[in-house]
Amino acid sequence: MPENIYIKLTDAFNRDGLRAVICSGQAVVLHRLAVMSKDGDWIIREDEASLEHILSVLEKYGATYRFGAPLDAQWMRQGWSSHFEFPFDGIRVRTDFFSRPPRLSNEELQHLWVEQDGKALPFTSVRDLVKIKMTQREKDYPVIGELARLMTAPGDQLLYSRSVFDLIQLCREHPELARQLSEDRPLLNEAMGPDADPDIVGKALDAERRSLIRADAERVAVYQKASFDWRELWPSVRGQIDGLPLSESHAIVLREAEECLPKNPAP
Repeated sequence: MPENIYIKLTDAFNRDGLRAVICSGQAVVLHRLAVMSKDGDWIIREDEASLEHILSVLEKYGATYRFGAPLDAQWMRQGWSSHFEFPFDGIRVRTDFFSRPPRLSNEELQHLWVEQDGKALPFTSVRDLVKIKMTQREKDYPVIGELARLMTAPGDQLLYSRSVFDLIQLCREHPELARQLSEDRPLLNEAMGPDADPDIVGKALDAERRSLIRADAERVAVYQKASFDWRELWPSVRGQIDGLPLSESHAIVLREAEECLPKNPAP
């Protein structure tokens, strides 16, 4: 696997201990479903030592803050994300960090850290990646469909497939399992039985996609509303930190965010 800046960063983040797991677009690349992704996303541990280490790595690359929350546990544990960028080999590298990925339960998150511990290159499993990719972006749903085809367990395929004909075939091959899982995914009811109509299953898939998109848009809207004052202040903050080492600019971002960016976006 050719080395790239995101793999170099991951190696540095995890020196002497697991602190960051690649997810989102770069994980799609590592699952060999894409050639490249324009930025890097990591699920990170939210303890102070891990965050300080990640900041120190970013500082060595000359990274600067982009608009977002401070890389601080007070915001991370409430689902905020932090964003940075730096130039590298003629390109602008963008890096995003969060510790509470959307749609992953606490149990799934704990399992992720156990599952990835000790791996040379930690990146999210197909199942976790599918959940993370259930965003408000239409382009993520074909990716989810291809990820579902990498799954080996029929139950996972039934829960996450985006293919009308795959779902109908899976329901025929695993009718009892499909009936059990239909409580979690009601559209399976349309794909079961010898008379399953592909058009009806397709409409159910479209409705499910729209529902997932609405749910993520509503989630993001909560953070957008909570960060309104912070966005208004950001040009001033950006002016204060321009040209400073990241350790110094982080202290300024942290101080300013305390005044107008709530830790809990929906108190």
